[in-house]
Amino acid sequence: MLSSPAADLATDTQRPPRQYLPETFAVTDWAAIEPYFTELRDREITSAAELERWLLNRSELEAALSEDLAWRYIRMTCDTQDAARTEAFQFFVNEIEPHVAPYDHALNEKMLASEFLSELDEARYRVFIRSVRQALEIYRPENIALKTEISTQQQQYAALAGAMTVTLDGEELTLPRAADRLKSPDRQVRETAWRAVQERRLQDAKPLDELFTRLIGLRHQVALNAGFANFRDYMFAALGRFDYTPQDTLNFHRAIRETVVPLIDNLDLERRQDLNLPELRPWDLDVDVSGQAPLRPFETGAELLEKTTVVFDRLDPFLGQCLRTMGQMGNLDLESRKGKAPGGYNYPLDETGVPFIFMNATSSLRDVVTMLHEGGHAVHSFLTRRLPLGADKHPPSEVAELASMSMELLSLDHWDVFFSDPDELRRAKRTHLESVLETFPWVATIDKFQHWVYEHPTHSEQQRHARWVELFDEFNQRTVSWQGLEHIKPYLWQKQLHLYEVPFYYIEYAMAQLGAIAVWRNYRQNPQAALQGYQRALALGYTAPIGDIYAAAGIRFDFSTEYLRTLADFVQDEMARL
Repeated sequence: MLSSPAADLATDTQRPPRQYLPETFAVTDWAAIEPYFTELRDREITSAAELERWLLNRSELEAALSEDLAWRYIRMTCDTQDAARTEAFQFFVNEIEPHVAPYDHALNEKMLASEFLSELDEARYRVFIRSVRQALEIYRPENIALKTEISTQQQQYAALAGAMTVTLDGEELTLPRAADRLKSPDRQVRETAWRAVQERRLQDAKPLDELFTRLIGLRHQVALNAGFANFRDYMFAALGRFDYTPQDTLNFHRAIRETVVPLIDNLDLERRQDLNLPELRPWDLDVDVSGQAPLRPFETGAELLEKTTVVFDRLDPFLGQCLRTMGQMGNLDLESRKGKAPGGYNYPLDETGVPFIFMNATSSLRDVVTMLHEGGHAVHSFLTRRLPLGADKHPPSEVAELASMSMELLSLDHWDVFFSDPDELRRAKRTHLESVLETFPWVATIDKFQHWVYEHPTHSEQQRHARWVELFDEFNQRTVSWQGLEHIKPYLWQKQLHLYEVPFYYIEYAMAQLGAIAVWRNYRQNPQAALQGYQRALALGYTAPIGDIYAAAGIRFDFSTEYLRTLADFVQDEMARL
């Protein structure tokens, strides 16, 4: 259990007093912001202490802008059909961000040129300085307008996906709510729902393809402008992937195919036998093989929050207080509804330090996992909220997803809060552990697809569809019959919002899933030490390299075939004990 100073992080709801900006500062237009960037650019720095103060002042300005943008994004995704919310977000993207980028570059140059940079604590600032150098190297002024256009185009995905509904039994349902029917013991109900969802997606397949083609072209030009051969290589630099290369990820794909895909094949064969079916179809993969009704761990978003808080409390009262604080501040929007953007996220708010959780709950087990996952991200936000620099609070995704995926597994022993019946509890745990293994093939599919897409930026839609089908068949559902559904398979990638909104942010899920399994294995051996190591690692934020952060949690940053096989075997052993 954490000490009281850490506990205070979860109870303090106040934004720290500003030291540089006036308390009345607000993002109204660029004219209200520019004087602060100008002052930072022109300020004379005569000592290391003044350089550190300058860094803190710059960070405070960036945090204020970041939080303002965050709220615009949050409000827009909560209601994609509200034109005013979309316009407010677009105003920031079109009228603020393009002006910030040149100043950001100038401030990076000023910092690295300072004669006092070498006097800063090397251990404390090395990761930050490394990232600034990387940003400086890939910056190109001609990319400012392109990135604005990319951001504007990306918004179209949420609008298209958020408007998708189907009508089943006379009821209009969002796609997440319709997908709940895939858990029905009635095979006809499952098939009807699956076909309805897929056909609805196909209605927008053409505009989604065209949108993706536009994004590919814009992104490829950004890469060329920055001196890279393709957008994949550019993004490895932009994401600060200092610890592994594109070839390492391709090797990871191969390790997943050799190690995990056969395990999933066996699970699917067992599923077909348990369901007593001549063949598995895509709508047979989410139903419980016991033939029982779908698990309903909660009824409302409020109940989901309440039960998750109890689970967190059992692990450590600090964790539960994080969620209570968010609830008190209204920083949650949990239930699915028409017009809401798809997916789920935890959005850090850099000034207040209390994040916002967004998701589309429909009373399913998957929703419980999502809430635990985003709750792990939220805990990470709380543990880093008082780090001095904004950059310290934003570790790379390999670390961020370790926080969320570990929480899914660390909490397993307390899922009786959601499932009081022992049989339901066993079903829930087994279903989730199967999904943990299933994470790897799907991540490999999406990531390998992205490698191909951006290495071949002039490909046709037909070539894109063909390559997707090849990759899907390489990693997924190899014992499932798609007969008569061949027209659907080429478009399955369009449901993955990461491809549209956060390109190349996906392989980290598989890397972090390995780390999370390792954290959980430690927890099985020594719960208190593992939980303390988990929180100690998260509290580092991004003040240390990825490998050091993983080491603080008592695990390795390793995605070799051997390590993958060892941890996959551990998951299988845990499943056998249920």
